[in-house]
Amino acid sequence: MDAHKLVKMVNEITAFFESDPDRNVVMEGVAGHLKRFWDPRMRREIVQYVDEQGGEGLTETALLAIRTHRAKLLPQVTPD
Repeated sequence: MDAHKLVKMVNEITAFFESDPDRNVVMEGVAGHLKRFWDPRMRREIVQYVDEQGGEGLTETALLAIRTHRAKLLPQVTPD
């Protein structure tokens, strides 16, 4: 998926959660939404975009949510 579309979607999700005054609640909400509703490939792509390109276009809160909850967003690898 196009990274710019993912950025737009994350920013829209973040805007929804930003009505809460507690920034930690906002970041948890964003990460939780991405974990529950985004395909693992989409989550992997947005984390990779942040890691490799700095997350250009993401709001400050969206970027912080992805960086803070990076491990939660990436698909878990289970040993065989």
